Amino acid sequence: MVELKTNTSIDAMHEAGQVVARALTAVRKAADVGVSLRELDELARDVLREAGAASPFLGYRPSFAPTPFPAVICASVNDAIVHGIPTGYRLRDGDLVSIDCGAHLGGWAGDSAISFVVGRPRPADVRLIETAERALAAGIEAAVVGNRIGDIAHAIGSVCRAAGYGIPDGFGGHGIGRRMHEDPSVPNEGRPGRGLPLRPGLVLAIEPMLIAGGTDGFHAAPDGWTLCTDDGSRAAHVEHTVAITEAGPRVLTARDGL
Repeated sequence: MVELKTNTSIDAMHEAGQVVARALTAVRKAADVGVSLRELDELARDVLREAGAASPFLGYRPSFAPTPFPAVICASVNDAIVHGIPTGYRLRDGDLVSIDCGAHLGGWAGDSAISFVVGRPRPADVRLIETAERALAAGIEAAVVGNRIGDIAHAIGSVCRAAGYGIPDGFGGHGIGRRMHEDPSVPNEGRPGRGLPLRPGLVLAIEPMLIAGGTDGFHAAPDGWTLCTDDGSRAAHVEHTVAITEAGPRVLTARDGL
């Protein structure tokens, strides 16, 4: 069932979204050569704790997962697309890192993700991340009253495919509210004018996932959580929580105005 949120509820979701934004900002600032993924997770835990927020990731166990998720961030490196478990792995120069984080505050959820390169970036990685961010911006731009879910999906997919990148099938965005994952699903590719109409009060997590090699194949790593590219190429993942309003899309997880 799709729940439309009131303006008051959207304001409350913005508060949760800003906790996520602060956590991602702190993690991005701390990520450097030699820093472990587990240390980044501990930093995000501190941010959530200081805000009085809980993590919707910690202990989460969907049907495909062999074990509950053990962290408050997903940390996916290089050929890992999403759902990477933070380990003792220490970041190396040139690593492409995607960090996904969520927060529960006051009964409402926020969810957002960023991708970046540690140390000296490869031009190909810069292009991949910039394209992911453009795809996210295109999806947000399409998130207006009168459009449909398919318009968001088409906007994202058009940017990704035009740049020659792959899109992992079956994974994309979702509704969000009192729970991190709600209806509807928001694919990263689709036909315009199709799907659920976008109405004021609908809140969506929009999250492009791009595979640099141009193929769509992926597989689960031995941990049962991390999704990796089949061709070994690098991946990028970006995400914002966005409310549909009469005044246009409102990004609830914006970081420093971004």
